[in-house]
Amino acid sequence: MPIIAAVQINGSSDVECNLATIERLVTEAAKCGARFIATPEASTYLGPHDKKIHLAEARDGPTHTRLAKLAAALNITLLVGSVAERCDDKRAYNTALLFGPDGALIAHYRKMHLFDVDMAASGGVSFKESNTTARGDTVVVANTEVGRIGLSICFDLRFPEVYRAMCDRGATLLAVPSAFTLMTGKDHWHVLLRARAIENQAWVIAPAQWGPHDDKGLRRSYGHSVIIDPWGTIVAECGDGEGFCLAPMPAARVKSIREQIPMNANRVL
Repeated sequence: MPIIAAVQINGSSDVECNLATIERLVTEAAKCGARFIATPEASTYLGPHDKKIHLAEARDGPTHTRLAKLAAALNITLLVGSVAERCDDKRAYNTALLFGPDGALIAHYRKMHLFDVDMAASGGVSFKESNTTARGDTVVVANTEVGRIGLSICFDLRFPEVYRAMCDRGATLLAVPSAFTLMTGKDHWHVLLRARAIENQAWVIAPAQWGPHDDKGLRRSYGHSVIIDPWGTIVAECGDGEGFCLAPMPAARVKSIREQIPMNANRVL
């Protein structure tokens, strides 16, 4: 039975510090037996977005190659929740990278739903991710040693049609690497993630950023990285601070629940 792990970090604009933290926590999770390990959105850089454009790399850039080598060294499947992928002089893609145990890139996913919000009136942030981020347009599901994984990033979570499309393509594990804000996370994070697990009868893994970040005070992330089973039960969760949570993922759990409540057979729309 495979063990999966969700890593939680307090990302910053210091790329080397972020990489060192990821390498340490991923290595610790692998030593605990995890075969699939996922890191949060903005794993390598979380800071002022204008600087992000200059740091953006091609998918085979040096930072991303370093993470591929980490997967190979540990012989694990590694989902780097997201990185800044080069697009043009004004924008970067917010891209998840999925590496196999040999370090090869299995799949990549460019975030489709960008975080354009104005919550200032409620004491929250005003943020327009689309100013510096190019939008992806493709649903991505990939085969791995722990099953078929559907890839998404953070704000995608609010759009359930994305996850139905993934499961229609055979996904049994839904990945939601995130940097959910504290204000929305405390009320919406667990509810939305459990809903995606229940309505799709799939495992959910959601590695998250935690705490304040050095992006001019714009962001404070909620954390609470979680692993949720297809019944909607939270089976592992991080508290405050950096670390990881892990849980066994019996593949038969999806089949059993889908047989008990055959949603696809009963679906009308």
